[in-house]
Amino acid sequence: MPGWIYLPAAVGALFVITPLVAILLRIDWPNFVPLVTSESSRAALLLSLQTAAASTGLCVLLGVPMALVLARGEFPGRSVLRALVLLPLVLPPVVGGIALLYTFGRQGLLGHQLEVLGIRIAFSTTAVVLAQSFVSLPFLVVSLEGALRSAGAGYEHVAATLGARPTIVMRTVTLPLVLPGLISGTVLAFARSLGEFGATLTFAGSLQGVTRTLPLEIYLQRETDADAAVALSLLLIVVAALIVIAAASRRLTGPL
Repeated sequence: MPGWIYLPAAVGALFVITPLVAILLRIDWPNFVPLVTSESSRAALLLSLQTAAASTGLCVLLGVPMALVLARGEFPGRSVLRALVLLPLVLPPVVGGIALLYTFGRQGLLGHQLEVLGIRIAFSTTAVVLAQSFVSLPFLVVSLEGALRSAGAGYEHVAATLGARPTIVMRTVTLPLVLPGLISGTVLAFARSLGEFGATLTFAGSLQGVTRTLPLEIYLQRETDADAAVALSLLLIVVAALIVIAAASRRLTGPL
């Protein structure tokens, strides 16, 4: 590499690290534990972990087939479908929340029929999971589709010529081959779900213990208790960092 490349790389690293250092310097360390263990803070953290886990599971359930179809399928309009699937990556989260509200809200496209059946989604914990899934799903699809394209289809063709059925090929060849990409996508989806704010606030509201996740709690605390907001911000950073580091370690030490 040319030596000059280290300068912009260092500037970029400082651009990311300096705000984190600023948070560390701003925290009221003597009162840190009481600030992050208040009843509202504990409820928000627990709800965030639960909904992020549920939305990640939904992303895996839907995203793996979507990535396989986009990477291996051959059909008209595939590029258009890919663009639509990845659209939440560039949409403002609040726009996603409005779209979900007009889909699953009481007078929405599907919400009206669900309301007749006695099923209410908007402004519920289910709405939090759907909002998080909507913004997180493209991260898993992009990561896994890239892994599938990089791996190629050679081993799958060999297995097929030996008589393996498509489902057996997918389960025993394709998925193990792209497991690191699946892990990366899953971690990204979980981290994105954990930090989701705009779509959640718009579609699910901010009801303590029901829809008020940790990012929403941080936003509310910022208006009334800046020290609590900073402490909870650090807590969210630490939780997300531990998840990413654990996943990276798993990729480096795993069988693949």
